[in-house]
Amino acid sequence: MAVDAKICGLTRPADAALAAAHGASRLGVIFAGGPRQRTPVQAREIVAAADGVPVLGVFGTQSVEEILAVAGAARLSGAQLHGPSSAEVARRLRAEGLEVWRVARVPQGQLAMLVTFAEEADLVLLEPRLQGEPHASGGRGVAIALPAAREARQQLPSTVRVGLAGGLTPDTLAAAIRLVGPDLVDVSSGVEGAPGIKDPARLIRFLEIARDAHPAA
Repeated sequence: MAVDAKICGLTRPADAALAAAHGASRLGVIFAGGPRQRTPVQAREIVAAADGVPVLGVFGTQSVEEILAVAGAARLSGAQLHGPSSAEVARRLRAEGLEVWRVARVPQGQLAMLVTFAEEADLVLLEPRLQGEPHASGGRGVAIALPAAREARQQLPSTVRVGLAGGLTPDTLAAAIRLVGPDLVDVSSGVEGAPGIKDPARLIRFLEIARDAHPAA
């Protein structure tokens, strides 16, 4: 059973084209700071190279209006919300035609709280909780605690699409998929040679492993 894969932190159109050609189901461009941040103009070039594969913008503390303005200028298909998002924010973005992902940090203090992240979200993305950085946008290479991610996955309703991110690499991906059973895996630094510069061999291998994955029963 194939697992969908998103290649995030794209900074170059050529990397987007490569990911699209090898089966990525989603791509991502950062607007939340860090070395991979792009402008809307640069992101639009990445979208153009994606050959129809949906490109999501990764946002932090931006307002709904700011997200919509960037999404329109860059022709994004969706928004990945790393800031203090709410169901109302997600609802407004979806009403404008955007796919919306909400990020849940694990481990959570109370796993039952995870269900709130599914409200008005097309996907709940599980990422590691970083000490002192509750809304960090990822790409740090910090590995998610897989047992906690598995528990979080089991807490969410079966109807909710769940993504897994945080320190995934071609070497760790198969085991992570077997243990957690995500619908989608998301990678940035794990397929890079330098921040924002994707390594073609690692990127292709990651996508091949996701395609041939065997999630937990």
